[in-house]
Formats: sequence, C-alpha cells, structure tokens
Amino acid sequence: MIASTKHSLKKLENLMQELGYTVRYEKGNFTSGYCLVEQRRVAIVNRFYDTEGRINVLLEILAQYGSPPDDVVLSPKSEKLLKRLRRETAIGEEE
Repeated sequence: MIASTKHSLKKLENLMQELGYTVRYEKGNFTSGYCLVEQRRVAIVNRFYDTEGRINVLLEILAQYGSPPDDVVLSPKSEKLLKRLRRETAIGEEE
C-alpha cells in the first residue's frame, strides 16, 4: 500500500494531473470526501481531510479510472506508480 506521507500525496496529485484531472482542496459537504464536477475531471477534495484521508480519496477516484486514453502520455514515474497501484489495489481492473 502507498505510504500516508505528503510526498506520496504529491505523487498522486501529479498522476491525477497527468491523467487530466484538476485536484482542488475546498470545504464542502461531500459524504465521500470528494466530488467530480460535471464530468470535467475536476476532483474537489474536502480540505479538512488529513494527508491519509486525501490519499485515500485520490485512490478511490483512481479506482474508478480505467486505462489512460491513447493520447495521454504519462511520465515514467507516474506510469510506474499507476502500475504499482493497479497491482496492489486492483485499480482499473475490470470485474
């Protein structure tokens, strides 16, 4: 599993950005800790969450994400992270 550190959070934020998401931390009344704005790939995360909570929310969003489209090119670090996350947490696997 991914460590609950600010460095790990930054890696996840970079991965999300490369996948086309904008991650914003704002206050709000979201029971799941985040909301996606009108299919625009804007992830608004509850800003009152601690580092571990933010990481878990981003992992939850990534779990809903399939394979990157052909036009999305990930950096080697992000590609390695995504493969590791898929292996460890079954992110992006079809049921």
